[in-house]
Amino acid sequence: MASTWSLGNALRGMFTRATIDDDTWENLEDALIQADFGPDLTDSIVEELRASVARFKTTDPADLRRMLRETLEERLARLDPTLKLSARPAVVLVVGVNGVGKTTTIGKFAKFLTNYGRTVVVGAADTFRAAAVEQLATWAERGGASIVKPQQQGQDPASVAFQTVELAQRDGIEIVLIDTAGRLQTKSGLMDELSKIRRVIEKQTDIAEVLLVLDATTGQNGLAQAEAFIEHAGVTGLVLTKLDGSAKGGFVLAVQEKTGIPIKLVGQGEAIGDLTGFTPHVFVQGLLD
Repeated sequence: MASTWSLGNALRGMFTRATIDDDTWENLEDALIQADFGPDLTDSIVEELRASVARFKTTDPADLRRMLRETLEERLARLDPTLKLSARPAVVLVVGVNGVGKTTTIGKFAKFLTNYGRTVVVGAADTFRAAAVEQLATWAERGGASIVKPQQQGQDPASVAFQTVELAQRDGIEIVLIDTAGRLQTKSGLMDELSKIRRVIEKQTDIAEVLLVLDATTGQNGLAQAEAFIEHAGVTGLVLTKLDGSAKGGFVLAVQEKTGIPIKLVGQGEAIGDLTGFTPHVFVQGLLD
């Protein structure tokens, strides 16, 4: 059975007390840790809030609640979550380890874009797994996008990417989403493959975005698995999947602060329409309410 714990519920009792006391700070720290902010970020936030409470000489928990909301919004808003998709075609590489929901995310992203009237083509450049291509084709169709598949199993991924961009340029398709492999025998092989895809595309046009998909439920472990992509793939934005905003929402801020890369999309469910753009104000409201 799914947990009913949420940060908002955990904080509610704390902020309806008569005054800010030692228990308030201890409970706040515990709640932030449980919501997956991580120890370092939790310490930093609590320290900042203690300084604000002292500066304004307040003992009112309602003031502390407002300060917490403002602190989280301000930190999340330090990085720009805007998707840079104005080029035509706008080419987006989607990267991430296998199992994070990359394929479904591409389908959902296609749906998100077609809802705004954009035309989308998906390139199945994860050619090492035949099942991946078929799964992607299903999700692309659900998302209202066309797809370019490998002409034979094991086709060079860079050539699939090339053909996809070529089709978009020829047919006037606005957005190109390129799926990439999440696992090869070695990390260096995987990064070499990504570099080759980039080089081939960049001979045709600029790459608009490189989006790294992370599974929010795996928290810091998922981030550690993805570090090679951050280091070598020129990642411009993060997509968080499987995000239970109330229970593990702290990971959103933790991952952004740790990587210095903005979150651009969040997925909070399994349905085709469950991927949305990231808005710090809206996210914090959902986290605390």
